[in-house]
This record gives sequence, structure tokens and C-alpha cells, in this order.
Amino acid sequence: MSPGALPVADPAPLDGLLPTSVADGADTRNFGVYLHVPFCRVRCGYCDFNTYTSDELRGARRDDYASQAIAEVRQAESVLAAAGLPRRSVSTVFFGGGTPTMLPANDLARMLSAVRDAWGFHDGAEVTTEANPDSVDAEYLLALRRAGFTRVSFGMQSAVPHVLATLERTHDPERIPLVVRWARDAGLDVSLDLIYGTPGESLDDWRTSLEHAIAQAPDHLSAYALIVEDGTKLARQIRRGEVAEPDDDLAADMYELADELLAGAGYEWYEVSNWARGLAAPVDNVLDGAEHRSRHNLAYWQGHDWWGVGPGAHSHIGGVRWWNVKHPAAYAERITAGQSPAAGRETLNAETQRVERVLLTTRIRDGLSMTELTASGRLAVAALIADELVDAAAALHGTIRLTLRGRLLADAVVRRLLDD
Repeated sequence: MSPGALPVADPAPLDGLLPTSVADGADTRNFGVYLHVPFCRVRCGYCDFNTYTSDELRGARRDDYASQAIAEVRQAESVLAAAGLPRRSVSTVFFGGGTPTMLPANDLARMLSAVRDAWGFHDGAEVTTEANPDSVDAEYLLALRRAGFTRVSFGMQSAVPHVLATLERTHDPERIPLVVRWARDAGLDVSLDLIYGTPGESLDDWRTSLEHAIAQAPDHLSAYALIVEDGTKLARQIRRGEVAEPDDDLAADMYELADELLAGAGYEWYEVSNWARGLAAPVDNVLDGAEHRSRHNLAYWQGHDWWGVGPGAHSHIGGVRWWNVKHPAAYAERITAGQSPAAGRETLNAETQRVERVLLTTRIRDGLSMTELTASGRLAVAALIADELVDAAAALHGTIRLTLRGRLLADAVVRRLLDD
């Protein structure tokens, strides 16, 4: 979540209660939990997430955080029951940040146990934490597995020292094989996160990072183009001419190289920026299949329900979306007072929900049903096929599925599908 202003919307009630309409159709939606841990050892120059280093906490203590998050989980249990929602077991849990592994493993275990106590876990539930390679060791990862974690996502970003230096990442790239092996030994699935398009990064640099990542044989890889966000240190450096702006054409070449090398190594794309090995056939229910897609992120893209715990975390239940106060001190004050930490919320109407389905579902391999499009949106499909942005065979069967070129221009495809 950006450190800038929160979205403008309706105020959220201090008791956090939801309208009973959120229970409509709940049995057709999976339920996940996101837990935001807003702490980092250092702030990377490109990062605009809702994170805080020790000297930025002002009135909040890291040692108290797990208990505060557990208190919000208990609030959530009461709020969902009061809205008449059926008790749904949790399909996925995701600890993000920040760096969740800045907390002791026992704190993460306590938070996970609170989620389990509140709702129970679906058989085969996916439980993920993000981690920096220099924030864990073998004992820590084993403790996570014993607590019920199934998956770890390491912020590798690059294998090239000068690229890591520009990004202000603190880990040694030689540590990646170590942490992957430790995670494997603990019985955890492994994902590696990469960033491409960093100022000064060449295509050969990017190839080195991809080859290094593939050599670790992770179950899942994410590759995100660097976005220069207003207000970040990197944006200021570019504005002052200290580093070059990212090159969009080079970034496109990097994406194509990633898809080529990953496909050659047995990985398939399932979302524009995500690849997994051993993909099963497309499925309607994200709990099915034994492959390695991030089921938690798929739940976002497919419009399921999730409760976001922690400062700045966003939630979505049955067409109602809300977000928490951002600073850990403000969050702690609300939680200590027994109040909802929600800062604002909005109720999505049917048209807004349809537009968001087009925005999100177009990005995934399973594709978008053409029934979601208006008449003008359906008319745009023929031109998108002619421009080699949409797969013709899939469209003939009623599904919008992006080609490789379409993935490079996904935002433009969505605009044309929504252009009324």
C-alpha cells in the first residue's frame, strides 16, 4: 500500500460491522486471510509499500504487533458472524509486508494459530510468507513449517550486484541457493520474486538473474517490471538526473526473454507477471489441482473474499471493500480501544464489479468469459485478434486470452474491452 493518501470513500463504522448483503452467494466464494507485517530493516529506494523502519515507528512497538494482529483476527471473526456469513474454512493465508520475517518465527506462528482457531483451514490450505533472503536461516524456516506454513516467497529481485545496489537490496545473491535449500529441507514450496527494468540493468544482466533463479528449481517465479512511484527515493534520483529512467522497449525485451527462458525450463505463465511449474488444466475452483500457482493471489484476481489484517491492509467481503489506517501507531490505538482499524470503505455496485472482473481476469491464463463484455466490448474483440493481442482460437470458444504480445500490452487491451 502506498504511503500516500488513502482512497476517498465512505467512513467505516468504528464497530466494523458489515451489511448482511455480504452473505449473499458466500458459499460460492473462497475465503482467504492476508496479514500485513509493516516492518523492514531498511527502506529500498523503489518501494512505496506501507512499511516502516525502526526509526519511523513513532509510538508503535514491533514486539506488540503480533498481539494486535491477533486482536483484529478476533474482531474479524465476530464481524463476519454478525453479518450472517456461514463459517467458511480458510483456503489461503498470506503474510506480506514489509518483511514478515523481521518478526520472530513464534510471532508468525501465533498469528497463524489465531486464524486457524477463528475459522479452521480448508484441506490443503496454502499458507505463504514473504521473506528477504537475509532475514531467515534454516532453523527459522523449519519453525515456520512446523507452525503450518506451506510456502515461502523470497524477494530475490536480481542476481547481479550492481542491480541490487541500485534497488538498495541488502542481501548477497550467493545466499539465494542457501535459503532455497533450507526451505526445501524444511518441506516448504518456494517462490522467487524478480524485478526487471532497473536503471542500468542490461538484457545480459537480466538473463543472468533469470538463469540463476531457474537454476534453483523453484516451484513458482514472479517477474515484475520496475515501476517508478511518485514520492520514492528512486523517483527523486531520476528527477535529479542521478540515474536513468527505465527504458520501456528494453523492459519489453526483458519480459519476452523471461517468458522464453521460463517456458524452456518447464514454467508456464498463469498471470501476466507470474509463472509456475507443473500447471494443471484450467480450473474454476482455485482449491483444485496440484500445481504451484499462488492460490492466494488467484483469489484476488478471481474476486473471492479476503480479510486483510494490519496497518493499511485492504479487505473484500461480498462486494464491500475497506482499508485500515496506515501507521502502526494509529492501528495500535484503534485495536487497543477495541475499535475497528478500518479507515474507509466502499460498496461496489454491479457495474463496478463487472469492470473489475474485466480488469483482473483478463490478466490470467484461464481468461475472461466474453459474457462479461458489453456489446461494444465484444465488437472490439475482432480488432484485438487482428492486432495479435488476443488468442483467436480461445475467442472462438468465448474466452478472452492474451497472446504474448497481448501480455505486453495488457492495460491497452483492457481499455479497448471497456471502451463504451
